[in-house]
Amino acid sequence: MQLRAQDVLPVITAVTVIITVAILEKYSKLFASIAATMPLTIPLAIWIVYSANDGDKLVMSSFTQNMIFGMVPTNLFVIAAWISARAGLKLLPTIGIGYVVWGISSWVLILIRRALGMA
Repeated sequence: MQLRAQDVLPVITAVTVIITVAILEKYSKLFASIAATMPLTIPLAIWIVYSANDGDKLVMSSFTQNMIFGMVPTNLFVIAAWISARAGLKLLPTIGIGYVVWGISSWVLILIRRALGMA
């Protein structure tokens, strides 16, 4: 089994971001939150799809459009986590509620797109 850059790069990037957030958090909550929300997997996913499809314009256009739709549940995750934190919930319930909202909104998004013939 041979490791490829697209297999290793996400792990290295994730570790680097975690360390960066841990360091920045001590100095600036704003910079730590910006680092935590950097688009890391998006460029990697675009690269993987581009490489797998020889840069096909239609495939890339469809994939990136679907990523826009996919950001809606992710944003709802953050909003739910924010509301949970403001309510004073502990870490695990805050994250859990975020994932429940993300899962439900992802499912609803898929159903809507199927109903509109966009799936």
